Amino acid sequence: MRKPLGLLAAVIGLAACSPSTGGAQGGLSVASPEVTAPSGEATPASTPTREPTPEPSPESDDCRVSVASPAVTARTIQASAARRDCVRPALLRIRLKRAVPGEDRVVKSGSARKDRLTLKMDCVPGTYYAVATDYRNGTAASKAVRLTCATPTPTPAPARTPASTAPKTKEPATSVGTSLENQVVRLTNAERAKGGCDPLTHDARLRRAAAGHSADMAKNDYFDHDSQDGRDMTDRIRATGFSGSAWAENIAKGQRSATEVVRAWMDSEGHRENIMNCSYTHIGVGAVKASGGQIYWTQDFGAR
Repeated sequence: MRKPLGLLAAVIGLAACSPSTGGAQGGLSVASPEVTAPSGEATPASTPTREPTPEPSPESDDCRVSVASPAVTARTIQASAARRDCVRPALLRIRLKRAVPGEDRVVKSGSARKDRLTLKMDCVPGTYYAVATDYRNGTAASKAVRLTCATPTPTPAPARTPASTAPKTKEPATSVGTSLENQVVRLTNAERAKGGCDPLTHDARLRRAAAGHSADMAKNDYFDHDSQDGRDMTDRIRATGFSGSAWAENIAKGQRSATEVVRAWMDSEGHRENIMNCSYTHIGVGAVKASGGQIYWTQDFGAR
């Protein structure tokens, strides 16, 4: 699935917002390509419960209580609840609970006599859910979600100037990333040459964004364009200091080699469009192996 202006493609389990299991050969997953500027994060809301009004009223008071799953915004955990279609006022309370062994703990609570209420607390990693109580119409609980806290933006590493006496390696002195990641860049540029596109430059900042996302997916066992701390592709790229006029991303997991992952991306229409888009000038590739041996792959593209 594609978005306008800043291309974001994802492979092998690509899902511009949610992973899809489909399509790559050998049972490997391929995600929908992600393209364009960042989209707003959607906070999943639980299904509101519906309780009958305790006493008849001349007015309709089909009041519903809903509560959204906790989410992280600017290193702050937020949970919101609402009373909908309510005629009569009532006290609305939110309890933010952390799932722990034994009885779950209430880590924050608040109440107000209003129809909307938001609760905030400093971010501490863990699994949380929210419970909202309308003292006239009932209670609703959100889904439990695992939250991580965004780390400060890393300082860009200074460029390394190799000593003139250093022996040549397989990679050019100006290359960034591992030999496996640079092989993905070479194979990607070989495919672009077939379509008349100029080669992409392997950029250290785009590579940092790509490698960071692959490492996060490998460590936390998920597969999505959106990080679990709420950031999307554009957030991660901008955090490195890279600026440009367009961005895109391909992700994949399970391919065992650079040749295999580039072939899988080229076999997927959306991911191939990102690779063969001649407007892109720079690329960053991240390849990180999870503890189980599966490799998570990320390509970040940028135009300048």
